Amino acid sequence: MSSTTLSTAIDRSIADYLERQRALGRAYVAEEDILHSLRDFICATSERDVTLHSFERWCASHEGLTGNVRRNRQRIARNWCLYRQRSEPSCFVPDPNRFPKPHPHKAPVIIAPAAVARMLAAAQAVRPTPDSALRPDVLRLAIVLLYTAGLRRGELLRLQLGDVNERDAVLRVRESKFHKSRWVPLSKDAGAELRAYLRRRQHQWGVSASTQPLLCHGTRHCYGYTGTGLSTGLQELVESANVRGWDGRRPRVHDFRHSFAVQCLLRWYRQGADVQSNLPKLAMYMGHVSIVSTAYYLRWIPELAQAASDRFEASFGNLVSGGVA
Repeated sequence: MSSTTLSTAIDRSIADYLERQRALGRAYVAEEDILHSLRDFICATSERDVTLHSFERWCASHEGLTGNVRRNRQRIARNWCLYRQRSEPSCFVPDPNRFPKPHPHKAPVIIAPAAVARMLAAAQAVRPTPDSALRPDVLRLAIVLLYTAGLRRGELLRLQLGDVNERDAVLRVRESKFHKSRWVPLSKDAGAELRAYLRRRQHQWGVSASTQPLLCHGTRHCYGYTGTGLSTGLQELVESANVRGWDGRRPRVHDFRHSFAVQCLLRWYRQGADVQSNLPKLAMYMGHVSIVSTAYYLRWIPELAQAASDRFEASFGNLVSGGVA
C-alpha cells in the first residue's frame, strides 16, 4: 500500500469517525488534530498501516509531554481504532494496559476576591505596547469576565462585538462546548467595566464591524488575541499580584472558572438561599448540560465549610446542644 493510498484510507476512516462523534454533539477539535498527527506520522514512515510498532514509535515521539497528556493522546487513538475495528476486524487496536499510568490532576487554586482586586490594580500598571495600545484594558476586562461570569478562555476569546448587548450588559456565547449557545447576563459592576472598555476601544479603532473580536490588539487594524497571548498576560498579573494557592502554586486561567463557581456557592450560603435549587441555574449559566458537570467545579474550601457550618448551626444548633426545637 503506497503512502498516498494509506493516507486516503486513514483519512476516510478518521473523517467517518469524527462525523459520528460530532453527530453526538461533541466538537472533537483537539481529537481531530491528534488523529491527523498519527496519520502523518504513519505515512512518513515505511509502515503499511497502524501497527504495534508504528503506534509505539508515535507514542515515543511524545516523551517530552506529561504522562496524563500522553495517556489522553493514546486513548483518543485507541477510540478511533475501536471504531475502525467494526468494519475492519483485523485492524490494530492499542492495549490500554501499555498506556502511561494516570496521575491525579492538581486541584485548582481558588482565587479570593482580595487577590482579584490586586490583579486589577496590577492591570492598571501594565504599560501599553506598540502593538497593543489597550493591553491594560484588555487584561482588566479579561479578569472581570473570567471571574464574574465564569467564561471559559476560548469563549472569551471568541466573543465578537456583535455578541455584546452593551445596554443590558449581556453576552452571547455562541456554539461553545457541547455545541451549546447561551446568554450570559453580567453583574452591574461587570457591565460598567464592559462599557468603559468599549468606549476606549471605539476611541482607539473607531466604529468596528460586528464580527470584530471584543478583545483585540493591533495598530491600524485590530486582531484577536490568541490563547497563549492572553494567558501570558494574565500570568504576568498573577505574578505581579503575588497570587498563590496554599501550596504556593499559581492559578491557571481555567482556575478563574472554578473560583467563579465556588464564589457563587459561597454567596448563596451567606445569603441564606436554597443552594440545591440554585445549582441547575448555575449549570445553565456556565453552559453545562447537567449539574454533574457543575459539581466538578465546586471545591470545598475553608470559607465554604464555615458558611455551611454556620447555616447548619443556625437551623439545628439547638438540637445538637440538647435544646428543644
